[in-house]
Amino acid sequence: MIQKEDQNISFLALGDSYTIGESVDINLRWPNQLVEKLKSQDVLIEPVKIIAKTGWRTDQLLLSARTVLNESKFDLVALLIGVNNEFQGETIESFEEKFRKCLAFAIAQARSGEAGVFVLSIPDYGFTPYGAPNQAKISARIDGYNNICKSVSFEFGVTYFDITEISRQGLVETKLVASDNLHPSGYQYSLWVDKYYKKILGMIQSNLNN
Repeated sequence: MIQKEDQNISFLALGDSYTIGESVDINLRWPNQLVEKLKSQDVLIEPVKIIAKTGWRTDQLLLSARTVLNESKFDLVALLIGVNNEFQGETIESFEEKFRKCLAFAIAQARSGEAGVFVLSIPDYGFTPYGAPNQAKISARIDGYNNICKSVSFEFGVTYFDITEISRQGLVETKLVASDNLHPSGYQYSLWVDKYYKKILGMIQSNLNN
C-alpha cells in the first residue's frame, strides 16, 4: 500500500467545467476516475476535493479557491484552467499573467510545492459539434493558450500533461464528446487518466520518499 505516515493521500483539483465534469455523472469526472485508478494501484487516497465550476475564468477560480481553502495543504494538486478566458476573447498575452497566478496558488497549496502539482492542457472544443464551424480559429487560439500553460509550467518546475490531442479526435470518434455536444464525455476523461496516471503514481511515490 502507498500511504503517507498512516494518513491517506489528499488530492485537490482546481479548474472549470472540464474538472467539475459538465454533462457527465460525478463518478465519471476525470479527478474521480483518477482517484479510482490510483486506488487500483494500491494508493490509499482520500476522495478528491474539487474546486471548479462551469464558466469559470482564472480570476473566478482564484477568488473562490482562496475563500474555500484558507491554509489547507494537499499532497497532490491539479490545475486545468483557461478555456473560458479564451472563449470570452481574452488575448493570449493577458492570459499568461493570470495563469501564472493560478499556478503559483496551486503550488502554495501543495505540501511538497511544485513537486506535488500537475497541469493539464486545455482541451480543444473546436473538435466538437458545437465548435466545428469555427474549428480552425478555435484550435489556433487553444494552441496559443496551451503554449503558455506549458511554458509557464516548465518555468515553475511543474509537471505538464497534454490531453489536447485526445480531444481532437472528437469529430471522428463521437463517443469522446458528452451529450451536450461541447464537453468531453466520461469515456474521454478515462483516456486522459489512462494516459498519465502512471506518472502521477510516480510523483506520489517520489514525494513520499523525499
